[in-house]
Amino acid sequence: MGITRSWITKFNAIGMGSWMGALLSLSVGVALYISTSQAIENDARTRFDHMARSVQSTLDGRFKTYADLLRSTASLFLTTEQVTRETFQRYVAGLDLPHHFPGVESINFAQYLTDAERDRFEAHMLRNIDGRGRNARILPEGRRTEYTVLTFVEPGTTWIKRIGFDLHTAIGAVELLAHSRDTGEVLTSGAPVNAGSLVIGLTMRLPVYGAPMPLPEVGQRRAAYLGTVGIGFSVDSLAQGVLDNMPRNATRLVISGTAPGKEPGSAAGGYRRNVFFDNRPGLAADEQVEFRARLPVGVDGRGWDIDFSVTKRSLYSRLDRALPWVAMLAGIIGTALLYALFQTLSCSRRHAIGLAEEMTGELRASEAKLKKTNENLRRLAAHAENIKESERKRIAREIHDDLGQNLLALRIEVDLLASRTGRHPHLNARTRWMLEQIDATIKSVRQIINDLRPNVLDLGLTAAVDWQIAEFQRRTGLSCELVSHNHDLHVSDRCATTLFRILQESLTNVSRHARATKVRVELAVDPESISMTVSDNGVGLTKAGGQKPGSFGLVGIEERVRILSGKCIITSGPQAGTTVHISIPAANNLLSVSYVPASPATPHPAFDSM
Repeated sequence: MGITRSWITKFNAIGMGSWMGALLSLSVGVALYISTSQAIENDARTRFDHMARSVQSTLDGRFKTYADLLRSTASLFLTTEQVTRETFQRYVAGLDLPHHFPGVESINFAQYLTDAERDRFEAHMLRNIDGRGRNARILPEGRRTEYTVLTFVEPGTTWIKRIGFDLHTAIGAVELLAHSRDTGEVLTSGAPVNAGSLVIGLTMRLPVYGAPMPLPEVGQRRAAYLGTVGIGFSVDSLAQGVLDNMPRNATRLVISGTAPGKEPGSAAGGYRRNVFFDNRPGLAADEQVEFRARLPVGVDGRGWDIDFSVTKRSLYSRLDRALPWVAMLAGIIGTALLYALFQTLSCSRRHAIGLAEEMTGELRASEAKLKKTNENLRRLAAHAENIKESERKRIAREIHDDLGQNLLALRIEVDLLASRTGRHPHLNARTRWMLEQIDATIKSVRQIINDLRPNVLDLGLTAAVDWQIAEFQRRTGLSCELVSHNHDLHVSDRCATTLFRILQESLTNVSRHARATKVRVELAVDPESISMTVSDNGVGLTKAGGQKPGSFGLVGIEERVRILSGKCIITSGPQAGTTVHISIPAANNLLSVSYVPASPATPHPAFDSM
């Protein structure tokens, strides 16, 4: 009887221990299953977040390129007082949109005007818009207090019917345009843009001011406001290539934005969301469980939203799906638990290395894109500078050929009249006074022509420098020495203009800031380069002298030299003067060098016969 009870007790103890062991093993296995599943999901979430940030960064980079294109287009309106349709066409043609900005469908300028200016605007700016006598009118019809009218649109063959459209008539446009004008910020659209049967996609606009930025006060911006430049671009081109390295059948990208309008079933005066791009309009029922992120994109993160989602199954490998069960089995078996933990750590390490390699590759790609963007901006700056100089040359030539010759003819006639009115003292005195006024006007016209582009540049670089130094001495009274080693330098027109403008800017800085008594200008040439050095004995530059807000003199000199692949070295010290040394490669710039006897600097009498 006692033996029977002992066996029963042992059996109960063994059974209880087995149950406790099984329960403990099962608890460990379940705990490992849950923790491993959570770790895999977190790892997938990390990869998903990295993918989402990569998509956001790529789109933001493209939007920034478009914003830089807007800013360079806005700078065109600072090069001349009146940009014509032909000038705008040449500028857009020079951008070569299909090769450098393939997503951009159109570039336009909308001029701001009041109702009092409407008739004159329609009579002058909307005439002969296609070069065949076709005129446009401001649409929609009706008089309004203010207008922002599409004036230039390129390419004109596609968008010519949009010329004359008043942007103020779009829903919510008045407030948005006013905000962009007062802040100087880029304006982005949240609604698709249509041109007949063609749908561009999205637009970006930037206010244009008639004075260089920055303009710190709102009143200054409003006074200098000329209108707004805009671009229209294809959303499909914008999103092209973004999803190439991601699971194709499990990744969804939706680009959307809000625009003023009535949402179905909502009150008027609100905003509605428009979808511009969706690579997968719908997912299968078993793929609805997914990672999802909504991120802002655009200029400074403003403008549009992206909904980026990836199904979990696409981010899980076969090992990821089986590993929780392996971990659970390892917890039950015992020794396999350590092996499963080791495998989990190994997988995490491999994922970390892969993530680091992806980040390194993206960093290198971003550096390459940044370098390409800087090269594009430099080409845009060179293009804008060439347009500005050609416009100056054209205006100077037209003033000389038209206004100058008319004034000369008028002077001859008045002089003839004065010679025939000797018997009438009062009339003779009036005609003599008219001669003096005509002479003063001719002198002003000469000065204007020289300020635009002195014709002395056509006689060679040395003659132009000699003339500029003589003008500087006459204007300021400072001693200025020219050292040219008796070289008569014949360089390309572009190089000569650049060196002449740099000399102008350097001498202007000396007269304004240096408080110098002596200036020395040296021109030198060797088989590889042509160089110019401008030095003074003034007070020198302070540490922040070249970084003052709104000061672009030295920056402009460096940029002009960089466009010609040259080098600029500026040295200075307190009370030690300033030296600006410019060196430009001779290739494609230096044409010939001849030796001539030294001669004193004399002004160029290019217009003495006018």
